[in-house]
Amino acid sequence: MKRTKIYIDIQSFPKEVTNMIKDADIYDSSCSQEARVYFIDKGKGYFLKEAPGGTLKTEALMHDYFNSLKFTSPVVLYKNTENKDYLLTEKVVGEDCLDERYMSNPEKLCDILGETLRILHDKSVKDCPVCDKADLYINSVKKGYESGRYEYDLFEGICDFASKDEAWKAAKEGIDILERNTLIHGDYCLPNIMLDNWRFSGFIDLGSSGIADRHIDILWGIWTLKFNLGTDKYTDRFIDAYGRDIVDKDKLRCIAAMEMFG
Repeated sequence: MKRTKIYIDIQSFPKEVTNMIKDADIYDSSCSQEARVYFIDKGKGYFLKEAPGGTLKTEALMHDYFNSLKFTSPVVLYKNTENKDYLLTEKVVGEDCLDERYMSNPEKLCDILGETLRILHDKSVKDCPVCDKADLYINSVKKGYESGRYEYDLFEGICDFASKDEAWKAAKEGIDILERNTLIHGDYCLPNIMLDNWRFSGFIDLGSSGIADRHIDILWGIWTLKFNLGTDKYTDRFIDAYGRDIVDKDKLRCIAAMEMFG
């Protein structure tokens, strides 16, 4: 996880945030255009996410819920203002899975990725604050199709389609069979999984989590191994580590098509 030391006027933040991060070195740790992420080097460390107003409310709720399951660190503060949202969380112990020590042993990393995902998916969904994730997911797919969105090469070499029409046919099949019975991460990729000396220590970036179909996470697990390791040779190993008996490859294909439009 990259960190670049920066100097900013923290007085531009709400006073509740300023009081928490004053007298600390601050590093830019952003990795997307949707939000600014700061690492606060104070105590055991904190991460502060800054995004447009209202956009971090769900993530704050789900981060708190995952913490109740001992799957991530505590939420310190969520602050909504007219124009901005701020989410301050304690740092999860360890490093993300892109750390060299983990990438250098892809077999072991692959096994942990599959086993950890199965542990998450086997958890009860009781009291989950985001129960409509599947419906939100489907709405995103439909809107994407209507607006002309189509990432034809998103899952190249994993799930290929001869045409946009063929992909949309598969996506519509997925809309009809998408299940709503599993707690998912929603963006199950190597940068979002933290390990402490090879032991799982927590998930981060939980804004896409909620109750939906397990195959969404499984597909992204397959994708991240191929993308980050540069090979698809670990796909079967990952599926075996997760549990081949409950993986439906036809559903994976449908969800791949949905993601191309979503």
